[in-house]
Amino acid sequence: MSEKSNKATIGQIAKAVMFAFIGIRKKSDLENDAATLTPAQVIVGGIIGAILFVLSIILVVRLVIS
Repeated sequence: MSEKSNKATIGQIAKAVMFAFIGIRKKSDLENDAATLTPAQVIVGGIIGAILFVLSIILVVRLVIS
């Protein structure tokens, strides 16, 4: 009977996605993420992160040109 002992929190998912966007990560953190994150969590986190990034760019551009 296999059971997952460590489940990733929303904060851990957001942190992993943010560092993936930036492109920096410690090896120990990467190994921890690999042990706790599921592919579905990473995909959903990445989509949400991309949407937030695009919306923030749109907001900045609107503020600059107004």
